[in-house]
Amino acid sequence: MYVKTKCVVSFSGGQDSSTTAAWARVKFDEVALIGFDYAQKHKIELTQARIIADKLGLNLHIVKTDFFSQISESALLSINSNQDVNDSHICNPDLPASFVPNRNAIFIALAHSFAQKIQAQNLALGVSQEDYSGYPDCREEFVRSIENSLNLGSQATIKIHVPLMYLSKAREFALAEELGILELILEDTHTCYNGLRETRFKWGYGCGYCNACILRKKGYEEYLASNR
Repeated sequence: MYVKTKCVVSFSGGQDSSTTAAWARVKFDEVALIGFDYAQKHKIELTQARIIADKLGLNLHIVKTDFFSQISESALLSINSNQDVNDSHICNPDLPASFVPNRNAIFIALAHSFAQKIQAQNLALGVSQEDYSGYPDCREEFVRSIENSLNLGSQATIKIHVPLMYLSKAREFALAEELGILELILEDTHTCYNGLRETRFKWGYGCGYCNACILRKKGYEEYLASNR
């Protein structure tokens, strides 16, 4: 008897998670998206997440997790709207100010719980250690460690997939093209840490100067150059 393969995608409405969602839609029989409202400065990403989910024909579940300001410091939280996301982290100068301590660990744990609820055998994350913003919780080592711990703690065998882990941003744009969602990535996804969507650049919307925008711009230019 054939058992349908199900996958939960941790989804923010950004380039990485949207590309991962499209990848999962091809790879698995059923895909569900889970997003998190954590009082982020760039809350516009949740608006875009709903638009993208609708275009991809996938169900999106938003979970409210607005307690981060009570337990951590980050320029990415709306309560710290005056902090520059490009500065060094107030608690750890070796990390960017936009880093939210243990955010990915909490989100993965919640997504893992949701996967168990809907009996999904798979969980997909749009993290990358090849081309990222200096976050230690985007590394393969971290993902495999938390996968093992969560499965041990729940007697589960859920596989965590990280299809972007070793892709550059340029290669990620190419993957989006292969998946037929490049225009969606450029027009609908939101990556800018400052939450700005007033200006449409060739690579998408954003402020143009935060680390996320700089990384995205660089990746798109490299993607265009590789196609010449």
